[in-house]
Amino acid sequence: MSPSRVPEGQQRGFIVPIGGAEDKVGAETILKRFVKVCGRREARIAVIPTASELRTTGRRYEELFRDLKAGKVWVLPFESRAQCDDEEELAVLEKANGVFFTGGSQLRLGTTLGGTAVARALRAMNARGVHLAGTSAGAAFLPEHMIAFGDEGPTPRSGMVSLAPGLGLTNRVIVDQHFRQRDRLGRLLAALALNPFAHGIGLDEDAAAFIGPDDTLEVVGTGGLTILDPAGMEYSSMDQAKVGEPVSVVGLKLHVLLQGARYDLRERKTTATGAEVDEG
Repeated sequence: MSPSRVPEGQQRGFIVPIGGAEDKVGAETILKRFVKVCGRREARIAVIPTASELRTTGRRYEELFRDLKAGKVWVLPFESRAQCDDEEELAVLEKANGVFFTGGSQLRLGTTLGGTAVARALRAMNARGVHLAGTSAGAAFLPEHMIAFGDEGPTPRSGMVSLAPGLGLTNRVIVDQHFRQRDRLGRLLAALALNPFAHGIGLDEDAAAFIGPDDTLEVVGTGGLTILDPAGMEYSSMDQAKVGEPVSVVGLKLHVLLQGARYDLRERKTTATGAEVDEG
């Protein structure tokens, strides 16, 4: 599985992982920015609450996006794999120019949507300009490589993290959410020791990475964003460590970025820091 090819003359839509617990009652900076990217009153947002066991989750986000003046919002639960291949449901999904995955369990997303017509449609939609966002579990699900589960703690250890296939919108990043709040540096480092190709993105709560079609991300929200760049990794002991043992990782770069900062995933460079986010 890999990201869908962008059709000639078009550009990929935004990919927006959110660290969870985004502000829903105050400035609502992240959700406002997503509605803006989708065209404000021209926005047609499909909410997919598959990750959540709460039946109220989808309707809650539907109300939030309607309050933010999105033109059209609807909920597509996709509760079974059979439903993910339903042509009528797919026809509704194809009308969206923005798709939002709620939080819950990323394994529920992967096992329900993975390999279905919905997953194929979502990759193709993003390649031709539809914007996809996900919060918490929804954020972890967006890339090709998904952190399924793992242990807390600052030091990477063998067996600390389990990876599974995600939606496959990009193979440039591995995302972890609730990053600072749940002490997840170690498991993201462990994931990169297993797969040193991708950047690691650790998203604090109320923090989002708006990854544009040029693979430059902008930080939005009050939380921090940690970037782990393994390009210069000189050594990892992951292949030698027994399960539970600490893992040595040498030469990896770490950046902590705040709202308004930008990072080029291709050039591996921070291009701006501390800029104000324009919500006009």
